Amino acid sequence: MSLNAPSLSGDEIRQKFLDFFSKRQHQILPSASLVPEDPTVLLTIAGMLPFKPIFLGQKKADYPRATTSQKCIRTNDIENVGRTARHHTFFEMLGNFSFGDYFKEQAIAWAWELSTKTFGLPPERIIVSVFENDDDAFAIWRDKIGISAHRIQRMGEDDNFWVSGPTGPCGPCSELYYDFHPELGDEKIDLEDDSRFIEFYNLVFMQYNRDIDGNLTPLANQNIDTGMGLERMAQILQKVPNNYETDLIYPIIQTAAEIAGIDYSKADEKTKISLKVIGDHVRSVVHMLADGITASNFGRGYILRRLIRRVIRHGRLLGIEGVFTPKVAETAIALAEKIYPNVRAKEINIIADLQREEEAFLKTLERGEKLLAEIIEKSQNKQISGVDAFTLYDTFGFPLELTQEIASEQGITVDTVAFDEEMKKQQERSKAAHETIDLTVQGSLDQLAEHIQATEFLGYDTAQTQARIEVLLVEGKTVESAEAGEKVQVILNKTPFYAESGGQIGDKGYLTGDNLLIRVEDVKKESSFFVHFGRIERGTVTQGDIVSAQIDRACRRRLQAHHTATHLLQAALKKIVDESISQAGSLVDFDRLRFDFNCSRPVTAQELQQIEEQINTWIAEAYDTHISTMALEDAKAKGAVAMFGEKYSAEVRVIDVPGVSMELCGGTHVKNTAEIGLFKIMSEAGISSGVRRIEAVAGPAILEYLNVREVVVKDLCDRFKVKPEEISDRITTLQSELKTTQKQAETLKQELAIALSEQLLEQAETVGEFKVLVSQIDGADANSLMSAAERLQQKIGEGGVILGSAVDGKVSLVAAFSPKIVKDKKLQAGKFIGEIAKICGGGGGGRPNLAQAGGRDPSKLKEALTTAKKQLLESL
Repeated sequence: MSLNAPSLSGDEIRQKFLDFFSKRQHQILPSASLVPEDPTVLLTIAGMLPFKPIFLGQKKADYPRATTSQKCIRTNDIENVGRTARHHTFFEMLGNFSFGDYFKEQAIAWAWELSTKTFGLPPERIIVSVFENDDDAFAIWRDKIGISAHRIQRMGEDDNFWVSGPTGPCGPCSELYYDFHPELGDEKIDLEDDSRFIEFYNLVFMQYNRDIDGNLTPLANQNIDTGMGLERMAQILQKVPNNYETDLIYPIIQTAAEIAGIDYSKADEKTKISLKVIGDHVRSVVHMLADGITASNFGRGYILRRLIRRVIRHGRLLGIEGVFTPKVAETAIALAEKIYPNVRAKEINIIADLQREEEAFLKTLERGEKLLAEIIEKSQNKQISGVDAFTLYDTFGFPLELTQEIASEQGITVDTVAFDEEMKKQQERSKAAHETIDLTVQGSLDQLAEHIQATEFLGYDTAQTQARIEVLLVEGKTVESAEAGEKVQVILNKTPFYAESGGQIGDKGYLTGDNLLIRVEDVKKESSFFVHFGRIERGTVTQGDIVSAQIDRACRRRLQAHHTATHLLQAALKKIVDESISQAGSLVDFDRLRFDFNCSRPVTAQELQQIEEQINTWIAEAYDTHISTMALEDAKAKGAVAMFGEKYSAEVRVIDVPGVSMELCGGTHVKNTAEIGLFKIMSEAGISSGVRRIEAVAGPAILEYLNVREVVVKDLCDRFKVKPEEISDRITTLQSELKTTQKQAETLKQELAIALSEQLLEQAETVGEFKVLVSQIDGADANSLMSAAERLQQKIGEGGVILGSAVDGKVSLVAAFSPKIVKDKKLQAGKFIGEIAKICGGGGGGRPNLAQAGGRDPSKLKEALTTAKKQLLESL
């Protein structure tokens, strides 16, 4: 197929899908953020993920029918991106959903109508599959839709039975495939042949619940979950050979090609793969940044950073020098802004983040090249191990192809078999982390979910309540009772304990009863249940017991002070540093607070002082804290600050310090800022590109902070015999004295090495018109050895000097050659000494006339010097 004008653009396909189901009483809902509410999944990876609580029966659907175009990210098949026709990291899933409303027959009928009437696909080009035991779906396709039985493929559980995980809602599915080559006939249909068939629509009939033993029971409500790949439908309708050449991605590819000076239509396959990777990954990166994800070395931040680095790597493979990702991103932003306006709204941040990441990674690549040089030097049997090659690839973003190319220049190969094994291990880890949508948080809780109510949280208004133990667990398994000394997890019907969320850690406290004492050390929210983690200190506890649940009020006051202080901190940062600053994360603990925020530069010492003074002023002015619940849109209209990328419900809790701060927050707070007492910043630092972190203390925790520092100051005063205000000057003086002493020691070492080397002149051997001196100088470091070698070479005139030493278990070697040796004998000091150093398990290099090398095996030094002398004499 050639690149013809599209019959329908990607935007038109999306709109026609949504309009089709809107006319059939489906509520059109906006795409959810790529940052999911579900804590078990790093990124939104499927269209159904935002509806997980509904499918689990934990939440009532606002509408019986819905339709969406959901942006998704998957990285489990990242190595196939650009190599196959339709693998992506970013894609849009068009979906229609029924929550206990219509089922198989209606879903199949509409899928057929949409495909053949709305999108105009020829019926004879559509093949369908059903689960091998799903006679109902088979009959509907054959008898109601009229598809010939031999064009309905029965397939096994791996292909046509959708599961969310080991337990939970599941069901058979039916898939629609488009046939690119109907002329081949339909006698022997092989749907695995992706050069002929493409799956474009999947209908999941969610009708069962699978328990921990694998048993299937019918759900109370039968649901429909469908997904049509927008990019795949665009490929079909626009008559292009792959998803990348659709109008959804191709303009990004064209921009990259123009920067690289490449004509895509004339490029070889390797070049096209790199361009496709850039086209796909830049879409992912732009949307992830727009949804508030920042590059880091963990979690979704690591996925973002890895994608950016792959873009940069492939740009380098195309010959692009310097920073180029911002320009490519501008094209992706232009393509997305009509449907996703937040992308254009965050354009400045997106471009700035990409600029910083690319500049930083270019330096990382340089470090990778240096590491590769070290690996080559130590490589055994003239081969780089697969583990080393993969470390270069995964940690430094160094392409395997580049590792192989550089290694081959040194006559070294790469163990690609072991490299592939390491890659498979990583893919398996990635697949386990991203491919499955786990609709159950904990097996035991999942089995109990239908029998107990969600925990009622009373902690905003009370610190103590009587409650019933609904579930008692030991090591995650339900038990009837537990005794003193055992660690338990307890679920109550109601609780005053705040469960860890929103950056605030869980409350501490006690559960008490008749001769019973359970010390609660942490509380976490799993699904709709509050799980109290603790140890039984006295008595026996039984499921169904009534206990008194009481939080540790002193700990709660610390949390309240620190949490409200984070709100004041954000307000102060916006006021003093930059209004556009937004929260990137936080921690509210008993002894400190941590606030992460997006900022392209460090906060100056003067600004930190101003921030601290401003917050303490607000505390002293004793502002009342107003807490209310209101509609999300009303809260935004009032100017409430939300954490960017966070998913909020229709009703939100607003924390308002009038005239100072207004934020959406579910945490616990002081009633008046005066309760905070004092606020003190401990540190400010960068934690990743474009993200800064401030750590601080407030309230009672300040006394502990000051006490620790008082002990340190007193100790220093005693040691230095100075007053506290004189400590800084005393340390500066000591540092200066230490530097002077170190310089003197270095000078003495060099003078000693030179003095010792003068005694070696008589050992020089004459070879024709040259003199050769090879010797060991014990105790000389690398710099001293270099000075001695230079001086000896000048003394002997035309000739070569090789010196070696061993200090602290490390070998140092130096070669100094006269100009005549370099010119007439074609000897290079760098290459010569680098080869000699390998004998000692090291390597090195330098200029043709002067070079140094190192090694890790001092026992081989004598052998290395003997070999050096032999080779040098033979060469001369």
